[in-house]
Amino acid sequence: MEAIEHALDVLIGWSADKANDLNTFQVSLRAVVVYFVLIAYIRFGKKRFLSEATAFDAILAYMIGSIASRAISGTAPFFASLAGTFVLILVHWIISYLTRDWPSLGALIKGHDTILIRKGRIDRRALAKAHMAIDDLKEDLRQHGIEDASKVKEARLERNGKLSIIEK
Repeated sequence: MEAIEHALDVLIGWSADKANDLNTFQVSLRAVVVYFVLIAYIRFGKKRFLSEATAFDAILAYMIGSIASRAISGTAPFFASLAGTFVLILVHWIISYLTRDWPSLGALIKGHDTILIRKGRIDRRALAKAHMAIDDLKEDLRQHGIEDASKVKEARLERNGKLSIIEK
């Protein structure tokens, strides 16, 4: 056991009390280890939160980056940081599993879509509620190749912030 601790200390700076105690090689090896550990975690936790995500998914990605960077830089204990990252992914996985079958929980955590255009008419109240300017809506329509809202059967601001459009 002592030999393993010594090897970990030499390779990744196991006993380092602060970031300045780590050398370039140790930080580099920590980065490689964290990279592969995060790949395993993502495979466990499903990779959905790295795609076009809701705030629920984006928050997890930011937190993982923050905690994992501490493991690499040595500003927090290495294995404790990796364990904390794993726990976040596990909690995300559990919540995702529960929201799959409980739409009300999903709406509470992930939000809901908002209909902005119905039968070619812009719902200005929905725009205001979504804190979206008419110019932003027009820009999104143009990006979908639509010049005029009257050509839209329905447009929804989805939970991930993207506009989905069904043309007439």
